[in-house]
Amino acid sequence: MTETFGEFFGWLAQTDLAAWLRRSRCGYAFVNGSHILGIALLVGAIVPMDLRLIGIGRRLPVDALARRLVPVAAAGLAIAVATGLMMASTQALDYLGLRVFQVKMALVLAGGLSAVLLHIRYGWWLKEAPPCALRSAGLFSLCCWLPALFAGRLIAFMGA
Repeated sequence: MTETFGEFFGWLAQTDLAAWLRRSRCGYAFVNGSHILGIALLVGAIVPMDLRLIGIGRRLPVDALARRLVPVAAAGLAIAVATGLMMASTQALDYLGLRVFQVKMALVLAGGLSAVLLHIRYGWWLKEAPPCALRSAGLFSLCCWLPALFAGRLIAFMGA
């Protein structure tokens, strides 16, 4: 599997977009800012949703909150993934070799897969989910997304 990622990241580093981003300070800055926007939408929607799932703010119905926050989180994730791939393309194989990058990707995958499975099992608005399933899902989600956020910041400081 690592070989497959290596091949993909090797190809990614050779794209015209990667070459342009390596040369263009303004282009890279725009993509980086867009990545931060995506993360803000994602985490800004996930944290209040997870807090509600674990039992904080019980007056707010889970389904009503989910109807508003799930689309925002999904849009944020789409933006963050697309722009993250663009940024990683500038030094793709170097990033792939960083342990903190690998941890971040594992956390993002776990958090995303967990959310999708929860919504498949109980519907997109979670109306029929039992409280114990919601608490577990909310806690697991926080344990994925918040460390992923910090791991992402570490990548910026560790460099590739």
